[in-house]
Amino acid sequence: MMDEILAKLGDPGFLVTLLVSLGCATTVLLAFIPLLQKDDMARRIKAVSSERERIRMRERERLAASSGQQQKATLRYKTGGLSKQLVEGLNLSSWLNTDTAKMKLAMAGFRGQGAENAFLAYRLAAPIVFFIAGAVYLFFIAHLQWSFLMKAGASVACAYLGIKAPEIFLNNKIGKRKKAMGRAYPNMVDLLIICAESGMSIEHSVRKVAQEIGAESIELAEEMSLLAAEMSFLENRRVAFENLTARVGLDSVKQLTTVLIQSEKYGTPLGSALRVLAQESRDARMTAAEKKAAALPPSLTVPMIVFFLPGLFCAILTPAIIQINHWN
Repeated sequence: MMDEILAKLGDPGFLVTLLVSLGCATTVLLAFIPLLQKDDMARRIKAVSSERERIRMRERERLAASSGQQQKATLRYKTGGLSKQLVEGLNLSSWLNTDTAKMKLAMAGFRGQGAENAFLAYRLAAPIVFFIAGAVYLFFIAHLQWSFLMKAGASVACAYLGIKAPEIFLNNKIGKRKKAMGRAYPNMVDLLIICAESGMSIEHSVRKVAQEIGAESIELAEEMSLLAAEMSFLENRRVAFENLTARVGLDSVKQLTTVLIQSEKYGTPLGSALRVLAQESRDARMTAAEKKAAALPPSLTVPMIVFFLPGLFCAILTPAIIQINHWN
């Protein structure tokens, strides 16, 4: 039984059939995923509350240290036992963690010590798992006519892929998150304009926008809620605005924070500046849409030549060929 399974796994035709079947099953699953997805608003709100509590406790510790008090507030994280023990036991934070990784985790929406521990654990385990899986497949399952050095090199390449896999995952999450926030950004600026021109303070405006924009973009609502929390607890609002820019990573949000910092520092009218910013963002969106529309005909040239023209020629020439053969 085991020999038959190994023989099947080493058969290229069987592997191609298996991959095609998995692709079809994945397509069907992706079609039904929107119907099965749960609303993760509660989970995100809980994460924002935890981050707000962490900011509050950090500022309390800083104030206590500056005033000479001995009591320090502590914050407990629910980090997950296995990943926490692995990170602390092997001291992974000292040789696997980087400031870039922390910033990417924040940009991807993963916050807290638990997310950092999970990332470090995956970053350690992924190369080992990929190397072992690649070596087992190349040396024992696939009957490839390769030399030992070629199989060893392919196993090392699998390990390198395992090293890059967590970073690729984070980059994909960051890209999807930026795209979702970019779509809701113009409406968020419009809400800020309405709140600012109605006489609300910037803190209340940001808090109100965070509540209203959640129906369109949960990610942007999460970031605005964190901005409101940092504005409430930090001494300098400029730091809160800069943190928002670093977490989101969008040029449009960077322009927004620049306007907010200038309004905070120089007292410039916020409503008029936000109106100009909103118009610029909508013009940029329209320009991007026109650019995609202009690039569509060249993109369709190759698919039309490869897929449409052969079928069209068959439909046109086949009756003529049949008639010519019939006359002959």
